[in-house]
Amino acid sequence: MSERSVSITFAGCLRGVRYCLPVLPGTVAFGAVFGTVCAQKGLTFAETLLINSFVFAGASQFVAMEVYQAQLTQGVILAMIGVTAAVNMRLLLIGASLRPWLGGVPSYQTYPSLFFLTDINWLIALREYDKGERDWGIFLGSGVFIWIVWSCAVIPGYWAGSAVADPAKWGLDVILPAYFVALLVPLWKGKRQTVSWLAAGAVALITWFLVGGYWAILTGAMSGAVVGAFADE
Repeated sequence: MSERSVSITFAGCLRGVRYCLPVLPGTVAFGAVFGTVCAQKGLTFAETLLINSFVFAGASQFVAMEVYQAQLTQGVILAMIGVTAAVNMRLLLIGASLRPWLGGVPSYQTYPSLFFLTDINWLIALREYDKGERDWGIFLGSGVFIWIVWSCAVIPGYWAGSAVADPAKWGLDVILPAYFVALLVPLWKGKRQTVSWLAAGAVALITWFLVGGYWAILTGAMSGAVVGAFADE
């Protein structure tokens, strides 16, 4: 089918919601931990709700909170912008891969819907497109559903923040890496993914040891993409 054959229906949106149900517990836990982090950083409840719902950037929100200080300076603000941009650089590749879904969709629909782009509904959209699905309501419905769950999950986490002095003692620091490892499972399809993933992991580790910080995310993603392009079966 061509890009112009893509359509959107309410039924497609509901299917997108249904496809998200298996990752619902992880999303709730992920959002709750962010609420806990914000509470421990001294953010007010209103500030936590705003940054969680309007930024809606998952892992980069945690990274920004690591840099955040109660006394904001120009240097701190620039550092927060820099690390957030580095973590979210992967969205350039993710957004480009959605071209078959959204290439024929009017811009007034495409650009607002990209606010709801996450790793989860991106994976769902690609999986369903490969199966021949052309109802991009799957992408939109799953994204809106995740946003609603994510926005609500931060609430109990925030109020529990004062009771959890050290999230690592409760194993909450494991949720973020476990969450993203689980997202990789439906992407694996054989040799092409294995080679590119190994390359991305190796480059990311080398960058982390040599440079530190969050540049490993950027270098790993770019190297994996390049190797994957040349390892196409």
